[in-house]
Amino acid sequence: MKVALVHDCLRTYGDAERILTVIHQIYPQAPVFTAFIDRHRLGDDWQHFADWQICTSWAQRLPAIARYYWGYRGLCPYFWEALDLSAFDLVLSSSGGYLSHSVLTRADAVHLCYCHTPSRSLWEPATYVHRPNQFGKWIDPALRQYDFYAMQRVDQVFTNSETVARRIQKYYRRTATVVVPPVKVAATGKAGERYYLYAGELAPQQQVDLVVQACRELQRPLVVVGLGNAQAPDYQTYQSYLRQLGGTVQFIDNPSTVEMAQIYANTRALIFPRTDADFGFTPVEAMGYGVPVIASAQSGICEVVLNYRTGLLFAEATVAGLCQTLTQFEGLRFFSHACIQRAEEFAEAIFIDRFKWLIAQAIDSSQQDKEIPFP
Repeated sequence: MKVALVHDCLRTYGDAERILTVIHQIYPQAPVFTAFIDRHRLGDDWQHFADWQICTSWAQRLPAIARYYWGYRGLCPYFWEALDLSAFDLVLSSSGGYLSHSVLTRADAVHLCYCHTPSRSLWEPATYVHRPNQFGKWIDPALRQYDFYAMQRVDQVFTNSETVARRIQKYYRRTATVVVPPVKVAATGKAGERYYLYAGELAPQQQVDLVVQACRELQRPLVVVGLGNAQAPDYQTYQSYLRQLGGTVQFIDNPSTVEMAQIYANTRALIFPRTDADFGFTPVEAMGYGVPVIASAQSGICEVVLNYRTGLLFAEATVAGLCQTLTQFEGLRFFSHACIQRAEEFAEAIFIDRFKWLIAQAIDSSQQDKEIPFP
């Protein structure tokens, strides 16, 4: 079968791109179609895609697409439907906020979509959009309708968690099969005693300020590891804001894998505060080093962290609520081997085996449907 991979856009190396990388390992010869590439923002992360066969849409030629890509999202249907995928028998789309599941395929081709999440800005604008768009009230209703019908063209939908599966059912009226994302697990180490840790993107929606304020109030040392483009203006602005909050906080930008392992070795617990997270690679990576995780019970991380076994879940996303959970955490004992065992359930090999089996099952089902004659 001729296989094509489709991905929203290549502008950061985030969770969606990590999943795409592992899917590409399954089909290394498959071309990857994407809306556009932002080489400048990717920086050194471009090395993950450098030897791939990548085809961009005509969006790549739009003025300042890398900077104003969100303003162009009303053109998404035209980006994707303009791509010619008629030569491919199997299309695997990796779709999120930029609607790459909208591509058109042959009627007899199999289109499988790994939906990271329905577009949060389209379907949950009141809670997700931090910068209101004056054109959104005109564009979004039509784009939501298009998004819904585009997902109906997909033969089968996969996703990363039960949290997103419920969202897919609500917005698209589709049943999604959960395939937990692949995570590189160290499977060694144990928690330290020196500090608490936040590791991830430095952006307001990550609610890192909640962690900084809680540790300041309890006078606990905290290390904030920023994983992202340290040259981006929003990154620098938010880091400056966090520094102004005070407290015993050390900031580290983009450490190497060896340095990150050393950071985990001295970590009491990873704090992952985001309440609307769907799945987190970082909590699983931390547990792979034997480090327990403190996370919001309102997020999809509650499906990853085993409460009172591999970490603690806090109910209220407030400074007081997090302080109470940290105090409770310090009165409990967590075993590193339990954290590592849980993390190994999300290993890359498990994802690859399950995903390949589901793809084969979907192809067999499609072929059987073709063999059924009309009455």
